[in-house]
Amino acid sequence: MKAKHEPHGPVQDQTAGQTAAMEDVEAVMKKYDRESNVRVWEGTPKIVVRCIMALFSVYCIYMTLFSTAIQEVRLSAFLALIVLMGYLTYPAKKGVVRVNHIPWYDIILMAVGTACFLYFTFNAMTIIKMSVKIGTLQVVVGIVGILILMELCRRCVGIPILCVVGALLIYTFASMLGSGRTVTQVITRVAHTLFYTTDGVIGTPISVCYKFIVLFIIFGAFLERTGIASFFIALANKVAGWSSGGPAKVAVISSALCGMVSGSSVGNTVTTGSVTIPMMKKTGYQGEFAGAVEAAASTGGQIMPPIMGAAAFLMAEYIGIPYAQVAVKAILPAVLYFAGIFIAVHLEAQRLGLKGISKDQLPKASYLIRKVYLLIPLVLLVALVATNSRTMQSSAALAILAAIVVGFLNKEERLTPKKILEALEAGAKGAITVAVACGMAGLIAGCITVTGLASKLITGVVAISGNNIMIALLLTMVCCIILGMGVPTTANYCIMATTCAPILIKMGIPAVAAHFFVFYFGIVADITPPVALAAYAGAAIAKANPMKTGINATKLAIAAFIVPYCFALNPTMLFVNASLPEVVAICLTALIGVFGVATALEGYVFTKMHWAARVLIGAGGLMLIYPGTLTDLGGSALIFVILVVQLFRRKKETGKPLFVSKGKAVRTAVLLVLALVLMLAPCFVHVCDTCGATFFGSGYYSQAEAAEAGVPISDTVICHDCCETEYAQELSDGTYTLDYLSRPLF
Repeated sequence: MKAKHEPHGPVQDQTAGQTAAMEDVEAVMKKYDRESNVRVWEGTPKIVVRCIMALFSVYCIYMTLFSTAIQEVRLSAFLALIVLMGYLTYPAKKGVVRVNHIPWYDIILMAVGTACFLYFTFNAMTIIKMSVKIGTLQVVVGIVGILILMELCRRCVGIPILCVVGALLIYTFASMLGSGRTVTQVITRVAHTLFYTTDGVIGTPISVCYKFIVLFIIFGAFLERTGIASFFIALANKVAGWSSGGPAKVAVISSALCGMVSGSSVGNTVTTGSVTIPMMKKTGYQGEFAGAVEAAASTGGQIMPPIMGAAAFLMAEYIGIPYAQVAVKAILPAVLYFAGIFIAVHLEAQRLGLKGISKDQLPKASYLIRKVYLLIPLVLLVALVATNSRTMQSSAALAILAAIVVGFLNKEERLTPKKILEALEAGAKGAITVAVACGMAGLIAGCITVTGLASKLITGVVAISGNNIMIALLLTMVCCIILGMGVPTTANYCIMATTCAPILIKMGIPAVAAHFFVFYFGIVADITPPVALAAYAGAAIAKANPMKTGINATKLAIAAFIVPYCFALNPTMLFVNASLPEVVAICLTALIGVFGVATALEGYVFTKMHWAARVLIGAGGLMLIYPGTLTDLGGSALIFVILVVQLFRRKKETGKPLFVSKGKAVRTAVLLVLALVLMLAPCFVHVCDTCGATFFGSGYYSQAEAAEAGVPISDTVICHDCCETEYAQELSDGTYTLDYLSRPLF
């Protein structure tokens, strides 16, 4: 994935940095992004391949919107075309490519694999009626089709997911043979389930890919060619470029915005990093830190609402809740993630004494206002889906049309017929990897279904964890990181939702929290060594040590490792059963908590920190991130004490006053008091259990109802109005007794 970025801020410096970095972009992409290791077509073959890809994109849009064929027909035809394009695009070995050449064995694999899936397409009704009584021909076709799809997975997705599929297939055969079936019966049953039913390769993941993901990939390809990446970078420069260490903050903001749409951590790291990483190094950041900032921010783009690399729409489908709810629930975790990176970047700039970009080099507000129309396709897509006025498919199609119109209006990067063809081609290429990975996710789900492994996995996790939910979450985290290695965002989530989320749900974690938990840890695999592809790509552009860059990226993204545990243990952070005052308090305390953790890892605030101070402020941060009045007060006290100590240490070491001015001291005091009030507000705010009204102060509660429901007394508070109206008769005849409540702090 490549995007043009026209500098609109620090023109000379940015252009020089961009030119130097872009020379290495293609090499970096080929080294760390399997999707960029493709065959080289030139001349007439290039035109033919491009037309095939473009026609595939048009075919997907048409079929998704208008086809009434049964699912088996549509999905098998879809996979047939994926196999055809996959072998046209990806060679057997990385880096060994001849121009306009495809080996004879690849031609055979492509033809046979396509034929296998098309055989099912044209004989779907017959095979469905045969059920498990399929013949030898159908068994051979199914096995060959699966093996050829797995080989394509090796080429374009990677080995880790294949290892999981291979292990599950071996377990499936061993399990079924151990139950007394013959080899022939086992092979027939496995081939039928995994190839010819919706419990296998054409299961839920590939169905979601066909219906939703492909259209959003095509939309992203068109949006990229409207020049929106340049707009995002210019906007980020205007917002944060002037501040201390500005270029790094620009990288955080622009990568979050671009990554939200792109759906590829590595691709986004290279695309925006080719501009931001040279700027950061020129400002004074070390290469390892600059590459890590870009990698962490680009990876975080995948969890940035409202698009979340198209995962938000998939999550809505899997969980069964409206898309708007998913986007809202994702806000606070995403804010905490980027706040952690932003704070670390700022503290590093303060430690190094770095300055921002001079204001005369920043983009003009008039330029940003003129270009704001580039956001129309994005806003239209979110509005249509959030209001349920259109289906996701038709919303994506309308957004694609809007992107085409907007692209024609952008003079600097005008959308030409050639670019439209390129966008359709890019959409098809992006769909290959995701579709193949979703096919593998279907195989994983099929193996788990046919063997009953799901219940065994749950039993095993419970046994290993000793019914301890923290250990179970830790084991799930490890599984998610391993399964998410090098897998595209959307396919990553399909795999996590199929394999790991059900385990947490069975152990009592709410479905929304379970899906967010596995999604987060599947995503951070791209910055978690040893297979930290996004971090390694950033290191290559920064010409820095890859492992150090990966470690720095993990430290910067520490919120992504902490926050999921918090909302898994207490889903209030996802706005589940939370009142407005509680939401405000959660947002505030969690942000302060992330500040504490980021400060502990950075080891600097006002001046260099002693190791004991780092431990204490980190502990305070963790206490604040976890929702709860007692932990909030304790964490706030720890962080406040450490900050005061650091201020006095700075005064002692440098002679600087505690505050630059009296005005700043007053503002700080006011903010501290306001923060304390907001944190304590939920302790005195109640929601009436009868009418749902929120009221401040004291109310009444029923001791008997609380005991019967098995909930805290404060959860059954009744307001004065309800006592005087709803329960007047019961109170007068003595059948209903209420006690006065002044809610305690804890």
